[in-house]
Amino acid sequence: MRTVQLEPYLFFRGDCREAMAFYKSVFGGELTMQTVGEAPASDQAGNKDDIMHARLSGGLVAFMASDTPTASATAAKVELSLSGTDEKLLRKVFNTLAEGGKVRMPLEKQFWGALFGAVTDRFGVDWMVNIPVDHA
Repeated sequence: MRTVQLEPYLFFRGDCREAMAFYKSVFGGELTMQTVGEAPASDQAGNKDDIMHARLSGGLVAFMASDTPTASATAAKVELSLSGTDEKLLRKVFNTLAEGGKVRMPLEKQFWGALFGAVTDRFGVDWMVNIPVDHA
């Protein structure tokens, strides 16, 4: 394991369970989830069926998520960027993320030489996909 590791944490407004099941279908791996109702009574805030903590790991990507009543737009914008050399796999991921979402930039060859595309998935999460030129 690396000394420091960046792990994105996504916040949803009540649809974390559905979102994380979708991401598991896209990226594979193991999904674990704990509900608010499973927490000690003193730590419970919100609907008992809301997801207090979810983790997707062991697949193509790893990240965590939860439901939060305060999920809202923030001052800083964050997009998740996927890159790699398996064009067929990354095209499939891009197209699956686009289902029910919005393609902001089609996955196409760009002036810098790579295949690149951007999509907002059906849960409002922004993704970028980049495939280097020597593999495109």
